[in-house]
Amino acid sequence: MIRVVLADDHPVVRAGLAALLTSLPGIEVVGVAATGREAVREVVTARPDVAVLDLQMPDLDGFAATREIARCAPDVAVLVLTMFEDDDSVFAAMRAGARGYLVKGAEQEDIARAIQAVAAGEAIFGPGVARRMLSFFSAPPPAAPDPFPELTAREREILDLLAAGLSNAAIGTHLNLAAKTVANNVSTIFTKLAVADRATAIIQARNAGLGNS
Repeated sequence: MIRVVLADDHPVVRAGLAALLTSLPGIEVVGVAATGREAVREVVTARPDVAVLDLQMPDLDGFAATREIARCAPDVAVLVLTMFEDDDSVFAAMRAGARGYLVKGAEQEDIARAIQAVAAGEAIFGPGVARRMLSFFSAPPPAAPDPFPELTAREREILDLLAAGLSNAAIGTHLNLAAKTVANNVSTIFTKLAVADRATAIIQARNAGLGNS
């Protein structure tokens, strides 16, 4: 038998959820709460297997209640059941310690399966939330910002070779540039980077990851 504490600030919703959970085989409601602080108190007193929490509650919201439950009753799994399905709410709940996240309106079978899953130590999300989480984690990482946006492509290329330890003559040979052209570019690079010498420019470039090509 999975023992559950239920917390929701709306009396009608709370009563309906309690009746629903009580009707499910293998689930016993051992406590109900109308606020986050009451939820924590019920969890500490009843020591259920699962706490089903709304996020928007008075006194202590669902995020804070989840953190408090994770701190004082880490063996109790928190399942969030809420109207909010935005990314900020989902990730904030997960960071607080919730093991599952469902949106209100979920089917009875989905709620039962979620309670069983988090009680068994698994993480579970409603279909819409799961799709967005997969999309979030599969998205390519944002491109790293250019460490030297003030430089032209040619100047950045020369700075990269400077950082690799090449002399002006070697850079000219590598890029098929005249020695004077390389020297002029190096001087411009020093000015743009506000450095006085080659060694300081090389240090800045290497700190930014240049010189490895």
